[in-house]
Amino acid sequence: MANNETKTRYSDAELQEFKDLILSKIEVAKSNYDQLMSKIKADESDPGFKVLEEGASTLEKEEASQRAARQMDFIKKLQGALVRIENKTYGVCRVTGKLIPKERLMAVPHTTLSVEGKEIEQKQKGR
Repeated sequence: MANNETKTRYSDAELQEFKDLILSKIEVAKSNYDQLMSKIKADESDPGFKVLEEGASTLEKEEASQRAARQMDFIKKLQGALVRIENKTYGVCRVTGKLIPKERLMAVPHTTLSVEGKEIEQKQKGR
C-alpha cells in the first residue's frame, strides 16, 4: 500500500473499525478467561480425589492458570490498543514512526510494531 507512506495516522472511520474489532476480541478473551477461572475454581472445590487424580488435576490446574494469565495479558494489550485509538496514535509503529499496514493490524490488532520495526528491534536485541 503506497498510500501508507503519505498518511501519518488512520482516519477516524478506520480507527472505529479497529476499535470494533478489538472490542469483539476483548469480549471473546474475557469469556475464555472466565471459563478458565471457573475451571480452576471448580477443580479446587471438588472433594474426593485419589492420589493419581490429584496429580493430574494439579497439572491441569497449572496449565489452566498459565492459559488464564496469557488471556489476561492479551486483554491488557488489547485495552492498551483502545487507549492508542482514543489518542489517535493507533497503528503507528513505535520504532519506525510509519503506519503499520492495515492487514497486519487486522491480524494482530494489539501490535505496536510494523514488520520492519520488529526486524529492527530484533537486530538491536541481538547485539
